Amino acid sequence: MTHTVGHQLASYQQDYSPIGSSLGLSSLVAILPLLVLFVLLGVLRMRAWLASLIALAVAVLIACAGYSMPFADALNSGALGAAFGFFPIMWIVINAIWVYNLTVETGHFDVLRRSFASISDDRRVQAIIIAFCFGALMEALAGFGTPVAMTSVMLIALGFRPLKAAIVALVANTAPVAFGAIAAPITTLAGVTSLPVDDLGAMVGRQTPVLALFVPLALVFIVDGKRGLRQTWQPAVLCGVVFAVFQYLASNFWSVQLADIVAALVSALALLAFTRVWQAAEPYTETEEDDGFETGGAGGGTGRPLAPAGGGDGAPAGHTDSLVLTRVDSEAEPAPRDTPLDVFKAYAPYLAIIVVFVLATRVPAITGKPPAKAGQTGTGIESVTHIVNWPGLHIINAAGNPVATTFKLNYLSAAGSLLLISGVISMALLGVGLRRGLVAYGRTLDQLKFAILTVMLVLGLGYIMNESGQTTTLGLWVAGAGAAFAFLSPILGWLGVAVTGSDTSSNSLFGALQITAAHQAGLSPTLMAAANSSGGVLGKMVSPQNLAIAAAAVGFEGREGILFRRVILWSVVFLAFMCVLVYLQSTPVLDWMVVKTQAVPAP
Repeated sequence: MTHTVGHQLASYQQDYSPIGSSLGLSSLVAILPLLVLFVLLGVLRMRAWLASLIALAVAVLIACAGYSMPFADALNSGALGAAFGFFPIMWIVINAIWVYNLTVETGHFDVLRRSFASISDDRRVQAIIIAFCFGALMEALAGFGTPVAMTSVMLIALGFRPLKAAIVALVANTAPVAFGAIAAPITTLAGVTSLPVDDLGAMVGRQTPVLALFVPLALVFIVDGKRGLRQTWQPAVLCGVVFAVFQYLASNFWSVQLADIVAALVSALALLAFTRVWQAAEPYTETEEDDGFETGGAGGGTGRPLAPAGGGDGAPAGHTDSLVLTRVDSEAEPAPRDTPLDVFKAYAPYLAIIVVFVLATRVPAITGKPPAKAGQTGTGIESVTHIVNWPGLHIINAAGNPVATTFKLNYLSAAGSLLLISGVISMALLGVGLRRGLVAYGRTLDQLKFAILTVMLVLGLGYIMNESGQTTTLGLWVAGAGAAFAFLSPILGWLGVAVTGSDTSSNSLFGALQITAAHQAGLSPTLMAAANSSGGVLGKMVSPQNLAIAAAAVGFEGREGILFRRVILWSVVFLAFMCVLVYLQSTPVLDWMVVKTQAVPAP
């Protein structure tokens, strides 16, 4: 179904009930690409890039045969998604891993590892400090896949088995996500719903902090099961409570944009102070009896050192480009004594990241004005930002309104570009020459080649579903639940993030739909919009994009299906918890938690 609008450009008009004019039947067809993707990943254990390619082909078939989308438009939509997958998403990951590789090259990552280990030699506490606290800080500054990539390799450097490190990093990357990348998901949600950003931030700040109370406990359980909970529940509870309290305070009273930064730093300091006066009865280190994530067991890894990448213990045969280089046997030789200068240099790249991001996002003279329309706009680092209308793609929705098909080229202000700048600064701080830095960058690209391919395919799949109308079909079908929609609302956000890997994208996709359903069901628009973002954070760990990033970071490309099966239960359990919380907030039981916002007209 195409017709011509404005400037005689052929446009595709979306139809959300194309199969027999039935929304339910259309939904059964629209969900097929996702079912294919998850079955191939979780059941057949197929490599993520191949599973994504097959699912993308299914999405194209349904878009063309079921939704009457022209084949060229379907492919062009996929191309737009693939471009977005590389920039800004993988552009962030590439530069984040490059910064990490620089520290490995110079030996400063070992210093950082020893510094973290000095806080506590207990792996369960280290998982909380690195995956939850430090990961939340990285989520606040960069977002997307950065915290998963960086914290998983840090955990490996401390002696965690690769797949366990990836699982811990994925599960930890939940509660901070809604306020990630300087609250980009919240500001995007405000833009598509016309609700005040402060009200939305405050409402999300009354949902995700409740989740944060339990995430550190989940991490301890993943590392050491019931024994871990029994022996280290105190620091887990302390960290969760402090993070939750300060995320709530910052989002409701101080600054939505800085909510995660404040919560991450204060919770890390609280944990540091607590470990000065508390030690677990039995410090935990992995042993050969801790079942073995690497061979498909149910729990932890072994205590054996990893051989150099390319074979040996735990590394896939022929795997020569792993980010996992070696695991040092802590008992082989005494740890060297690090000087204060060594410790400063070890932290310097991360301090550089924090300074660069704070300056670039919070200082008006640098940030300039945000782009207001297509073309080159703004001042400061935004002066080189271009918003390009994607060539040859013209979509209008069922109501006849144009659907945005633009691509943002913010060369300097993109998180990946800021990480690149941070990396160049880090080269100077660590004494790395230009040639050595370029060699490390080339090695990083080689290490991430399959992750880059996977993410581009997954985003291509997501965009085909979005632009053809398949995703909106699913959203409208769920929104038809009436008053029960309050329970189902977070599922929409979860679905959006599971497909796109981004809470920002999910909010852009379903934000307006959430408040439409809220008006139809007599529910609070602010509550439903916030639920989209809060539910979405729990889809992050099962997103093929994030799974690919985590697998690449620990050197196990092609084993994303194992990760998927290990985290899906955590994702579903936390999602069910969020659904119950949002439902209760829509009833007199917890409606006192709902932010009161001046009514806005239904879209």
